[in-house]
Amino acid sequence: MSNLVEAALLALVQGLTEFLPISSSAHLILVGMITGRGEGADAAVFDVAVHVGSLLAVVLYFRRELVQLSRSFFASVFARERSASARLAWAVILGTIPAALCGYLLKDTIEGSLRGARVIAWASIGFGILLWVSDRVGRRIRSVERIGTFDALFVGACQALALIPGTSRSGATITAGLFGGLTREAAARFSFLLSIPLILAAGALKTKDLLEARAQIDVPVLAIGVLVSAVSAYLCIEFFLRLVERIGMTPFVVYRILLGIAILVFVS
Repeated sequence: MSNLVEAALLALVQGLTEFLPISSSAHLILVGMITGRGEGADAAVFDVAVHVGSLLAVVLYFRRELVQLSRSFFASVFARERSASARLAWAVILGTIPAALCGYLLKDTIEGSLRGARVIAWASIGFGILLWVSDRVGRRIRSVERIGTFDALFVGACQALALIPGTSRSGATITAGLFGGLTREAAARFSFLLSIPLILAAGALKTKDLLEARAQIDVPVLAIGVLVSAVSAYLCIEFFLRLVERIGMTPFVVYRILLGIAILVFVS
């Protein structure tokens, strides 16, 4: 398999799984195990590239909402305005803090012992079951504009759990949102908005490490990674938000459980 074809496949996996509640990091790790893809500097550079693609997709999709949130945030700071958009902007900031702190403090543990196949498998199964429970018992009556401080911190704390590969960042945050009474669409929308500062921060931190290590850059491979990841992630967001209220979380729960079982069988 050529480098460009492998890059396109990995970027497609990243784009399709980043915003679905099935864990992109788990899929990338597993693809690496199957293909023999290494964990060196080249792989790290490519991981940054595909996450840049995912970031471009979510920013482009929510571009108008992000402009409004930015304006409302600064209005709340300088003019003391307390609009629904301002509250949502503050909720995104508060919800980002727990995962950002945990990611920084536990970086070595996350990139080491927690990347094992069995950890991924059991996280996929366990948090998949929690997703199903939240979808069943959640009242699903609140819109994204009604997210408060406690909601933001609770969802943010659950987002921090997603640093464990196999948990799924979107899965953990959607689960928390559903437990908090958000509609499926509202939980998904808040989850996607929360991804923006976290992907940006993680990418910046990893880029800093790579620059210090003077990692080599393969421009065509990285370009393919960014493009394929961005297009597939954008389409994934579009269709997920359109269909989530109708299909619910059960298909993703079934997939997670089957994936976890398959991994356990594969490594046994």
